[in-house]
Amino acid sequence: MAETDCTDARIPEDRKKRLDSIFDALSIIAEDTYVYLCDMRYDYSRWSGILVDVFGLPSEYMFGAGSIWEEHIHPQDRKVFHDGIEGIFEGRLKGHDMQYRARRADGEYDVCTCRGVVFRDIDGNPEYFGGAIRNHSNQSHVDTLTGLRNQYGFFEDLQSYIRRGTAVRICMIGISRFTEINEVYGYHFGNMVLQEFGRYLLEHVGNRGGTYRLDGAKFAMVTESQNAPEIRESYEALRTHYREGVSIGQIQVTYELNAGLLSLSHFNIDDQTIYACLNFAYDESKIKRLGDLVEFQDELTGENRQRLEKIHAIRACIPHDYKGFFLLYQPVVDVNTEKLIGAEALLRWKSEEYGVVPPDLFIPLLEKDPLFPSLGEWILETALVSAKKMLKKHSDFVINVNLSYTQLEKADFTDMVIGILKKNNFPPEHLCLEITERCRLLDLDLLKNIVVKLRAVGIRVALDDFGTGFSSVGLIKELPIDTIKIDRSFVKTIEMEKKDRKLISYLASLASNYGARVCVEGIETAGMRDILRQYGIHSLQGYYYSRPIEIEELLKWNEDTGR
Repeated sequence: MAETDCTDARIPEDRKKRLDSIFDALSIIAEDTYVYLCDMRYDYSRWSGILVDVFGLPSEYMFGAGSIWEEHIHPQDRKVFHDGIEGIFEGRLKGHDMQYRARRADGEYDVCTCRGVVFRDIDGNPEYFGGAIRNHSNQSHVDTLTGLRNQYGFFEDLQSYIRRGTAVRICMIGISRFTEINEVYGYHFGNMVLQEFGRYLLEHVGNRGGTYRLDGAKFAMVTESQNAPEIRESYEALRTHYREGVSIGQIQVTYELNAGLLSLSHFNIDDQTIYACLNFAYDESKIKRLGDLVEFQDELTGENRQRLEKIHAIRACIPHDYKGFFLLYQPVVDVNTEKLIGAEALLRWKSEEYGVVPPDLFIPLLEKDPLFPSLGEWILETALVSAKKMLKKHSDFVINVNLSYTQLEKADFTDMVIGILKKNNFPPEHLCLEITERCRLLDLDLLKNIVVKLRAVGIRVALDDFGTGFSSVGLIKELPIDTIKIDRSFVKTIEMEKKDRKLISYLASLASNYGARVCVEGIETAGMRDILRQYGIHSLQGYYYSRPIEIEELLKWNEDTGR
């Protein structure tokens, strides 16, 4: 089947229409296979659009499709395929049934089974050759519990939308506090809940797009037809339905939902970036917005570049030797002497194309990304290398490094930290790891076990942003914390507001009762410093002393001239 140039070959319009008609009939009974059909008189074919996307073929309509497809077949399987197609077009074979490896658009190979038959005209001459290709990797793309496409199918479809440049809106929807349903009613009932929820989504929302079951109690909807207000309206109807209660078996249950929304309209990104941003919006819905739909804002940034595009570029640097990432260090000083006693390591990123990207743009999102534990190790080791230089000048210097939720979830986290300390021969008592707000969402027993293990080898632990989270006070009671860091929001009006001074006094007293020192962030004036000296504060940090600076500047930093 020789390849024909599409611009030279011609096929009558009635033959094209007939090809489409037969193709559509075959597609109805395809059952999760890729349909193809070739008009043998013109060597003109139509192939499944999904197959075209997955394997990177030039178009659904092709002249010489056999030769084009042959180039995608693994070299070791190619001769058998070639001989089979040649036999069909020469009239020696009535069809074929073979298995081979085919190369996807990303360069990987999938095992495929291809079955095809020759359709003859009333005179017995070969007229069409058609059949179906089954991609065996797709068998793992269906969730066995709900029958929906699973997370692998979700990513495959996202990749297809990106390749085709198809604008879609993606909504992640999940059942809130699903673990409690399992604990109260049992896992079998929990599975029935997921099945019922999946069916309801498919029946009431899925007719407008694709429906997927992701991990745990999370589902996804992808639609080309609905706009954001319509999706918001559909989601509110969904919330109302489940708030009113549904019957599952003999049990009437009600539950709340969470949802994140992302509009895909720019395509210089990958599916993992989309998923990370979608998860971020979902978590905002779950943690901060009581289940209200949260839309990820892909607004234009200062250089007229989309936020998603920048996040994609930043994420891509993690597996490439952390190119573009660097650390700055903000000094921490003794409240009374104002001598340098430590610094907080702060992550930054820059590139020639984007310049320095503000940390608020990407750090909150990256902290939930599966790639972050690897980046976290790089941050820790880089900070320790810098701190060793500082210890030569300041023997009491302590380096503070922030931890992320995803790092603490890893079973080998404490072993990783201790291993890096040993590798760099760094004294553990000069390292302070800061638990940030999102870390408080971890199981308290797990968090306590981690803190105890860290402190057992001499590592200090700080509770960052103290007072901003609902669990802050409870944590200092349950966890052996060395330092609490009072958030800048509590001191920004301390010079004017008496009630703010009383609050600082209370927080400092509370920390002292549990044996923790207090560091106050956000110090911007001498007046703020003077007031805080009255309340038993241990250390200060803020722009009054120094902005975050590079390690070379920190090594030269002088308490008398640093401000």
